[in-house]
Amino acid sequence: MSFSTFALHPSLLRAIADLGFTRPTPIQREAIPAALAGRDLVGGAMTGSGKTAAFALPVLQRLLAAPGRGPLALVLAPTRELAQQILEVFTALARHTRLTAAAIYGGVGMEPQERALRRGVDVLVACPGRLLDHLQHPYADLSRLAVVVLDEADRMLDMGFLPDLKRVLARVPPGAQKLLFSATLPAPIRELASQLLRAPVAVEVAGTAAPATGVRQTVFPVRQDLKAALLVALLREEPGIGSALVFTRTKHRANRLADQLGRQGIPAERVHGNRSQAQRTAALAGFRSGRYRVLVATDVAARGLDIEALSHVVNFDVPAVAEDYIHRVGRTARNGATGEAFTFVAPEEQSDLGAIERAVGRRLDRRTLAGFDYQARAAEKLEIPLAERIAAIRARKSEERQRAAVNAARRAEAAARAARPDGDRAALASRRQPARPARRPAAGSFRPRGNG
Repeated sequence: MSFSTFALHPSLLRAIADLGFTRPTPIQREAIPAALAGRDLVGGAMTGSGKTAAFALPVLQRLLAAPGRGPLALVLAPTRELAQQILEVFTALARHTRLTAAAIYGGVGMEPQERALRRGVDVLVACPGRLLDHLQHPYADLSRLAVVVLDEADRMLDMGFLPDLKRVLARVPPGAQKLLFSATLPAPIRELASQLLRAPVAVEVAGTAAPATGVRQTVFPVRQDLKAALLVALLREEPGIGSALVFTRTKHRANRLADQLGRQGIPAERVHGNRSQAQRTAALAGFRSGRYRVLVATDVAARGLDIEALSHVVNFDVPAVAEDYIHRVGRTARNGATGEAFTFVAPEEQSDLGAIERAVGRRLDRRTLAGFDYQARAAEKLEIPLAERIAAIRARKSEERQRAAVNAARRAEAAARAARPDGDRAALASRRQPARPARRPAAGSFRPRGNG
């Protein structure tokens, strides 16, 4: 079975091909047809099963068939990290359409989120608590929603979000389609589904995807500010690392890391959502040819990359979603080959590592690099603090506004001059230019006299 079997919009099929998806996973095969038919759905699928695309594709298909002022679709997620990941998947799948998406979660300012709500984005990915903050204001309107998705519903219940969920869903139109996904379907989840959904289709897929057996998975505990130095040391000292695909959490970190590696004499390039297709193609070609030893990537941007004989994958940042770890590690040890997957884990990332180990079913080996100074001071910041980045952006925008104001004043003055009558222009010219005095003849010069 291929994705074309679902009769999806050509723009979605094109994005699926860009991302390198070839055949639907079991949860996608079961859930997509039911969701496309407009049925409410309960989906039980473990991490790594492809469940995000299982609901994203039907949602986008529905919005393409019946466009309107949004938000038209709402996806509720328990954590900001998961919300960001879901947003990236929607953005990647909608790249060849005019559909828009935005994420709403805590820990950041509300103003950009308010602007997105006022614009009326098509797909809203939100954490319940922050969404309720916005729903206290008239600009946040859920009355036009056509479909609602609850992702990782079991985690939302575990985190005590049930009251918030019910308050949000009370603002949703009664006829909206509802899709609920959970890693497991225990009694509380089934009870929640019976309360919220209308005659839902139940789809449950056992098991989870796992990395290939030929991948040796190793964890390197290291401080966050020493990760770049550790990567450089491994690339220089570890035998057998000819090239490596390195994953970062954000586009900003991908840019900074690639630049920092270059300054250390290690040729590196980056691929992420802000790079054009031409830039991505050139980066991939350079990596395949050996021009670049390291390719730094974000998760969604890397899913469409086809790289053969890749021996090493480095998780520079621990992914917040275990499914992404499985996708990353699966880049190596293809077709029966062997490969290495290194994961750099800072103390604050231990909980994410625990979720990954539960997903893969075992504790990953720990290792330290002999001779590396784990107590050293970082020579260079990889992550510029958010406050500094915001200050730099504000300063640049202030300069741009000043230049725009000067240019506008010049254009207004030119337009005013052009609008004046000829007489006014002549009078203005006469006021600006003093009259020339009469020329006096030079001494000894001849001047004819008149008759008389």
